[in-house]
Amino acid sequence: MKKILLCFTTVAAAMMMFGCQSSGDGMCHITGVVKGEQYEGKRIFLVPMNGPKTTEYVDSMEITNGMFSFKKDFSKDTIQMYQILMDYHYRMGLQPLLLVGEPGEVKVVIDSVSSAGGTPQNDSLQQWKIRTEMHNLQLAKMRRNVEELKQKGDTVQAKYIDQRADSFHLVYKNYTRQLAKNMKKGVLHDFLKQRFPLTYKRKYPDGRVVTFNADTNEEIK
Repeated sequence: MKKILLCFTTVAAAMMMFGCQSSGDGMCHITGVVKGEQYEGKRIFLVPMNGPKTTEYVDSMEITNGMFSFKKDFSKDTIQMYQILMDYHYRMGLQPLLLVGEPGEVKVVIDSVSSAGGTPQNDSLQQWKIRTEMHNLQLAKMRRNVEELKQKGDTVQAKYIDQRADSFHLVYKNYTRQLAKNMKKGVLHDFLKQRFPLTYKRKYPDGRVVTFNADTNEEIK
């Protein structure tokens, strides 16, 4: 939690440093800072989340004075999801950052907890990422507790905590689904909608295709 709060402070500082005025040119201007002098002069990459990962589609920039920038021209490129990644030799301790390449000014901080904001979809994505980080930490804690209880032979309490963990995860899944439902159509809407579909299909050897509830794993008849 402290890291998340510090991340907000760093983002605010970065926005003051770079300025928050919209460019108005229909392009996506990504400006960022990397925390740590050891990354000075190293390369950082803007990689499409989907599609080819060739030099034609991947941009890179050298970090100078702890800063970097990318620009995407949407008269040539489609709005899509990207990852910002440090050179793999220096990636340890830095969290890869997912963002939406959309027109406007996107402010980025690359650190142990990375963040992005400044445009509508990236602001929404950042809020979802914060909720996701908190959820993952708590869920992992509950799952560890279950394993510890099992090792001690307390299967009753382990089952109870396991059920609580399942319910806790379901709340998070429904939060993500509702966020996508309330969002305008776009790449972030599609990304969130695909995270937790309500159903899935299973094909059997006899050719039958059966639909199941994704939360209960029960067959839908």
